[in-house]
Amino acid sequence: MALFRSILLALWIVGLGAGSAFAEKRVALVIGNSAYEKVARLGNPSSDAVLVANTLKAAGFDLVDLRLDLKVADMRRALRDFIEQSRDAEVAVVYYAGHGIEVDGVNYLVPIDAVLERDTDIYDEALSLDRVLVAIEPAKKLRLVVLDACRDSPFSKAMKRTLASRAIGRGLAKVEPSNPNTLIAFASKAGSTALDGDGKNSPFTAAMVHHVTRPGLDLRKAFGYVRDEVLKSTANRQEPYLYGSLGGDDLSLVPAAPSATGPQGDPQAAVRRDYELALQLGTRDGWDAFLSQYPDGFYANLARGHAKKIAAEEARAAAAEKARLAEQERARLAAEGARQFEIEKAAAAAKAAEEARIAAEKLKQIEQDKAAAAERTRLAAQEKAAQEQALREQALREKALRDKNQQVAALPPSLEPEQPSPDTARALQAELRRVGCNVGVVDGVWDEPSRKALDLFNKHAGMKLNVNVATTDALDAVKNRSGRICPLICESGYRAEGDRCTKITCRKGYVLNDDNECDKKGASPVAKSKPEMPQREARPSSSSAVARADAALSNGTYQKCMGPITGCYARAIQQMDPERAKIWCSRRPTC
Repeated sequence: MALFRSILLALWIVGLGAGSAFAEKRVALVIGNSAYEKVARLGNPSSDAVLVANTLKAAGFDLVDLRLDLKVADMRRALRDFIEQSRDAEVAVVYYAGHGIEVDGVNYLVPIDAVLERDTDIYDEALSLDRVLVAIEPAKKLRLVVLDACRDSPFSKAMKRTLASRAIGRGLAKVEPSNPNTLIAFASKAGSTALDGDGKNSPFTAAMVHHVTRPGLDLRKAFGYVRDEVLKSTANRQEPYLYGSLGGDDLSLVPAAPSATGPQGDPQAAVRRDYELALQLGTRDGWDAFLSQYPDGFYANLARGHAKKIAAEEARAAAAEKARLAEQERARLAAEGARQFEIEKAAAAAKAAEEARIAAEKLKQIEQDKAAAAERTRLAAQEKAAQEQALREQALREKALRDKNQQVAALPPSLEPEQPSPDTARALQAELRRVGCNVGVVDGVWDEPSRKALDLFNKHAGMKLNVNVATTDALDAVKNRSGRICPLICESGYRAEGDRCTKITCRKGYVLNDDNECDKKGASPVAKSKPEMPQREARPSSSSAVARADAALSNGTYQKCMGPITGCYARAIQQMDPERAKIWCSRRPTC
């Protein structure tokens, strides 16, 4: 769960755009002691420490030193090393989860190798809270110590008193930090003990990671939220407490994201991104991590649906395993010839387990269907919103282009824009060809074929771009169009199919006529409204040849119409005027 939470929190912080706000250096030492050697092992401290470490890393801390199950020498070394880390830091945090004890009003953190047979052993085998405060003293802006160590200590019950007057307290003692901007958070207020809870993490730590890394949230308010959540989860049996004082300015572990300026993006974008990441992970831990950061709203409800689906699947698997074992036990008793009442009892247990399995299977299917339906609804709404946003952006772009074109048209002749560079003309020619408006040769020369291509684009795109010059506005307008704009024109014997000209093939017994239609061989030609002129085997007229050449240039097949020599038009236009070159390179039968 900690890994997934770290990933989700990291994406959340990046989505808020808080990178520039994290210029100040923040460091943390996180210690979790579970594997005590002389007393019973504690279940939560190690997992609590891992959760806190991953949360702080995801919140952008420059250094998070995680230490687990430390002996006394290791704890002293960790605190000594941390002094150097906090020396040039603005914020320093020490989190400790494990056993703590109070002797004569002084609080001590207990390493895993402590024996503490006598009350005086505390000075050699444990570390005082004052030693921890020394480790964070160099920090310039904020010093924070968090102690999830108010558990009911087994050491104090067995510890021998060397002096009857020496007091050994229940829980930890109240503290008053002497340094400014220093806070000490107890899992439970002085003189009381904290609960381990029934889950993987203690109630205090589980609540703390929900609030203390919220960007811009003052720590006093954050721990106030922690207090409320712990009181609620423990039925008022445990009340966290905060000692120390701060000035009037807000102090937070994670600075607030800078105020956004200009057009605002989708406020749900960060939530949606984290939701989709949790959806890819598809685990209970992933959804728990998401809900810890986004407990309310549309995506939180969807996440709870997925979490229920996973819980139902786990319940189904557990019920199936229980039914299998019950049936196995019944079969074993029957095979071993057990007494009848034992066989009947096992059979009843197997039947009950099978019924529970069937019920769990049905519940799993119900939750799965609910989650799938909710996901379909979300995707449909998301797609609709994206389409609407795209239409709005397209309308704004087209309006801006129209306004620019109107301004250019209103300029007096002396203020008309100058001819742009050949690179602009070449790029515009390439874009016109992409949308099906062929310009002949893409060479950067804004000639008559190029002007005709842009004019054709205007007609089919409903725009009024200046065709006499290749402008950047025209280039942007064509770039913003996807797919073919100008219609495909095919030469005789071909028909347009999508973006290609396909040769027309007539079935057996039919031939292609002048109208690109298949007629039966030997059929009488359809009577014309006007008498046909006698057909002459004469050279095609200049106008018809030019028309064929224009059509060939428009649809991109001009290379097929260059006479018997490949590259005819490219060579001919260098030696004669464009009209003569078109006639020359449009000769039959090649065109």
